[in-house]
Amino acid sequence: MGTTDMIKQSAVVPYRHVKKRIEFALITSRTTRRWIVPKGMIEPNMTAWASAAKEALEEAGLLGKVGDKPLGDFVYTKFDNRFRVELFPFRVTKVLEDWEERELRKREWVDAAQAVKRIDEPAVGAAINYLAKLKKWPGSLP
Repeated sequence: MGTTDMIKQSAVVPYRHVKKRIEFALITSRTTRRWIVPKGMIEPNMTAWASAAKEALEEAGLLGKVGDKPLGDFVYTKFDNRFRVELFPFRVTKVLEDWEERELRKREWVDAAQAVKRIDEPAVGAAINYLAKLKKWPGSLP
């Protein structure tokens, strides 16, 4: 199966600045309860980054500004399908206390080291480390 046969998804790496540090929002998956970032299928008639921002609202109750340049990607297999997920930066501006999947998932804010430790996917960890080390946001990063 080549890359053209993969199902395309998108995800956000949600972050916020608190004083002089950066925190990352992680959520649990619905089934395995592993720590992940919001991701899902790319909605018809939406860009990958806008679709990822929609997932952040539905899965984690987060609103904010999404970057249109991917931080990286990863591939995984589930139910005999291969998925390619693009990761986008997402600066959180509002955290909702009530959201669509609140009863299905946990949400926690952690520092970069803790986020990388909890996330199994190396590409997500690399994106978190990249954002944590930035002093100034380049180009169109939010």
